Amino acid sequence: MAIPQLTPEERQAALEKAKAARIKRAQVRDDLKSGKLTLEKVLEMKDDPVVGRMKVSTLIETMPGYGKAKAEKIMKELQIAESRRLRGLGERQQAALLERLG
Repeated sequence: MAIPQLTPEERQAALEKAKAARIKRAQVRDDLKSGKLTLEKVLEMKDDPVVGRMKVSTLIETMPGYGKAKAEKIMKELQIAESRRLRGLGERQQAALLERLG
């Protein structure tokens, strides 16, 4: 499969889109960390194309009082794959996350 060659304009547009997505995800994490957003509210945003691509483990690590080790433990307990993104969470996994962390 050949990699498509982008024009400089297309490449710049793609870079800008990626930058905007990183900024939005960082804002969601900051709002969660500061208490402006709850875990429940973030999970309600999982259909957003940018928010939905966030890793569940990153979201847990962002929460006050949680870090990488606790996030890994919770993911394992709730049987959520390490690579799972928000948009891929099933209803049971989402409910289990809210019960455990909400």
